[in-house]
Amino acid sequence: MSLLEVDDVVVQFGGVTAVDHASFVAEAGRITGLIGPNGAGKTTCFNVISGLQKPNQGKVRFEGRAITRLPVHRRSRRGIARTFQRLEAFGSLSVRDNVRVARDIHRGMVGLVRPASADVDGLLERVGIAAYAAERADSIPTGVARLLELARCLAGDPRLLLLDEPSSGLDESETDEFGELLARLAAEGRAILMVEHDMDLVMSVCDDIHVLDFGAVIASGPPAEIRSNPQVQQAYLGYSDEPDDQTRLDIPAVELTQEIRLEGAWTS
Repeated sequence: MSLLEVDDVVVQFGGVTAVDHASFVAEAGRITGLIGPNGAGKTTCFNVISGLQKPNQGKVRFEGRAITRLPVHRRSRRGIARTFQRLEAFGSLSVRDNVRVARDIHRGMVGLVRPASADVDGLLERVGIAAYAAERADSIPTGVARLLELARCLAGDPRLLLLDEPSSGLDESETDEFGELLARLAAEGRAILMVEHDMDLVMSVCDDIHVLDFGAVIASGPPAEIRSNPQVQQAYLGYSDEPDDQTRLDIPAVELTQEIRLEGAWTS
């Protein structure tokens, strides 16, 4: 039985279907990628899993139990934590105090006891940002802020980590170190579900990948299988008849060097 099961989920906003009968799983001890072009419905799926968005249809199960109707805080108590594409931190607090707040919130949950591994400085050391402990959160680089969000999630000792664009702002060496960190976290028995546009990272660390396009899951499988899937290649690298719509890569159009790198990831 999978730790997380998303079953036939549909999300509609007016006449627009953002998620179209999507079904996928995330296994404990494994890193799962959720990828797709811009607007494919990835973050909406995260919102459904974390409780921020109610689906029009379908179910979400965690540890075999339905959580579709549970509010966000009760999902958190059960062991689900997420980061956001848009950074969420208390800017006027230090990096250390941001993690301390997260730890204290989880300690205050009824019947929830945090292990010694949730020590604040230990968490900062673990994610590699101990040197920034005394810095204000609104003054640190974007990449460090991403790792701060991860440390705050780990303060709750979650079973499932939902990471939305976690490598954004990291340079190449930092991204490599981050991939190693994810592998260690998964090895502890956590399920990691990651939305990510860096295909080098996705292909190197993910055990399983689900691909969304126009809200529907068009492929699921290991990285090698996904890389060679013609339907996936068409979704990412396909051309339209419109001269201003030459690609649908899941990265900003201005990042030309990343675009070339991404295309190489599929063909290597």
